[in-house]
Amino acid sequence: MLPRPVALAVHRFTNEVIQRSWARLRVAGAIAPGTRAAERFGSFGEGSVIGFPTATIYGERHIHIGTETLVNTWVTLAAGYSPTQDTVPSRALVIGDRCVIGMRSGIVAHESIVIGDDVWFGQDIYVTDANHGYQDPATPPGLQLGAHEPVVIGDGVWIGHGSVVLAGSRIGRNVVVAAGSVVRGEIPDRAVVGGVPARVIRLHEPGVGWVRPDGKGEVIPERPTVHPEDLARLATLDDEQLAAL
Repeated sequence: MLPRPVALAVHRFTNEVIQRSWARLRVAGAIAPGTRAAERFGSFGEGSVIGFPTATIYGERHIHIGTETLVNTWVTLAAGYSPTQDTVPSRALVIGDRCVIGMRSGIVAHESIVIGDDVWFGQDIYVTDANHGYQDPATPPGLQLGAHEPVVIGDGVWIGHGSVVLAGSRIGRNVVVAAGSVVRGEIPDRAVVGGVPARVIRLHEPGVGWVRPDGKGEVIPERPTVHPEDLARLATLDDEQLAAL
C-alpha cells in the first residue's frame, strides 16, 4: 500500500489526466460542419454543433439543422422507425436557426416535425409526431402503431424542463411552456401554457400586457426589450442627457 501522501498525489494526477482527456474527447467528438458525421445530415448549418456524447441518432439524411444551433449532449434525433426505413419523408425533422436543444432531450420524427428559429428547449424534453395505439385490447400497445400527426413549434418558443410535445401539436410563436407540461393540440401565439395536459395560463393582449383567459387576476404589464446597442448608447450619455430621457 502506498503512503497516504503518495496515494493522494497519484489520485490527483490521475484525476487531472482523466478530466483533461474527457474535455478533449468531447470537443473532438462533437458533430459540426466539416465532419463526416455532419455530412450525413440532409443539411447542417454553419456554426451549429451536436454535443458529444450523443444518445441515439439515425435517419440523418432526413434531418435538417439550421445555422448557429446548439444540440446538447445525450440528445436523441431520429427520423423514421429504424435506420433502414426507406419511406421517411426527405424533411421529416427540421430544426431552425439559433436553437438550443437541452441535454437528454429526444426528438423523434416519422413524418414531420418542424421547429422554428430561436427555439430553446430545457433538459429532458420529448417531441414526437406519432404514438402507440391501444384500440386492439388483445395486442400490447407497444406493438400497435398510432397515426402520424405533424408537429410545428413556432419561432421563439421556450419549452421548460421535462415537458412532452405530443403528435399533432401546433405551438405558436413566442410561447412559453412551463416545466413538466404535456402539450397537445393548438397553442396560440404569445401564450404561457402549463399543466398536464397543458392549458393557457396567460395570453398577450397588445397594449395591455399578459392577461388570464378568464379575465381575472392581475395583469402582468409589458416590458420593452432592452437591446445591447441601447445599453451602449446610454453609457455614452452624461447626467443631463440621462435626466432628459
